[in-house]
Amino acid sequence: MSALPADCPTPTSVGTLLVRRTPLEMIPRSDWDRLLAVTAQPTPFSRWTVHRAWWDAYASTAHEQYLVCRRGGEAGEIVAIVPLMHRHEVEPEDAASFTPLRRPVEGTLVNPDATAVFMAASYHADYATILCRPEDLAEVCTAVVMSLAEHDRVTEPWDVIDLRRLRADDPALPALMAAFTDGPDDWTVTLEQEDVCPVVSLSEGGWEDYLASLDKKARHEIRRKVRRAEAAGDVVFREMPLTRDSMETFIELHQKRWGEDGLFPDTEGGERSRHFLLRLTELEGLEGAQAQLQLGQVLVGGRLIFAGVGFDDGTTCYFYNAGVEPDARDLSPGVTGTAAYLRDRMEAGRRRFDFLRGNEPYKYEWGALDEAIHRIVVSRIPR
Repeated sequence: MSALPADCPTPTSVGTLLVRRTPLEMIPRSDWDRLLAVTAQPTPFSRWTVHRAWWDAYASTAHEQYLVCRRGGEAGEIVAIVPLMHRHEVEPEDAASFTPLRRPVEGTLVNPDATAVFMAASYHADYATILCRPEDLAEVCTAVVMSLAEHDRVTEPWDVIDLRRLRADDPALPALMAAFTDGPDDWTVTLEQEDVCPVVSLSEGGWEDYLASLDKKARHEIRRKVRRAEAAGDVVFREMPLTRDSMETFIELHQKRWGEDGLFPDTEGGERSRHFLLRLTELEGLEGAQAQLQLGQVLVGGRLIFAGVGFDDGTTCYFYNAGVEPDARDLSPGVTGTAAYLRDRMEAGRRRFDFLRGNEPYKYEWGALDEAIHRIVVSRIPR
């Protein structure tokens, strides 16, 4: 590993741990993957590929503040990676980077000019966590709080810590809350629900058993629309190679459906979203069998009507976004496409289908139940 840049702040020693801010490019990929594999609640959004692709697209909007925790000094083993970044709560260029499908954060209001510490790469991430073994979490979170307190007002001043996308069942959530609560007396700590992620829990039965578990009205509508599509031709779901062309096909259909309200309008924000996903496709394509990004297409009678982007970690399918052919309204491309994708994942043995952030009504028609994600906000009591 190369020497750290000269402007890296002095490390913080807490018990047996040494905490140092380290650029993403200086964190060994092998250590990242090793720690992700033992993390209590890992998701594809904590993969190195997602973070690398995000910074390649959004580096001008934030500053890296990844914290690496070693046990036993500078040459010790890396036992945790805490993915953080800092920026103003609202940056001047956010207006240009904004795309309408980005969900606004509700809850505690923070001064737009405040320098805030966030979970890294959270603009396009639906979940975030700390990479470490569960048994190390309490010690690591205490070390992180001490590091943030030590460098505050000196080398890395901040006005607020605004950690988002923390799952309700992630042990990192109570560990962080406990550490922040035991922090400096002039800090106030707030825990609030940020959003929900509707999730379908799938039984080991077949497709018809799943449909039978749905609300009667929803079941009837899904069957009616899928049968109408089947009458027009064979409904085929196909997983696509992780190539630029496959992602461009998704982007094209997404824009056909959403236009200026989508992720890829003809703006700086749309270009950054495009850059992020194309770069992620490139990086995940190099992962071979270890790739978790999934590009799918649904055809009816050989006609492309639906393209989707998701992640698959072998247990859960995360439905990230989709695009449909507006001229195929008679085939109900949204319902037909989602049904084909969900059915394919069921047959592949997946038992969870996660619709990710947002309580859009259509998600509940598939039997999804809300799972909360939380936000920790740390600020100071005025002296």
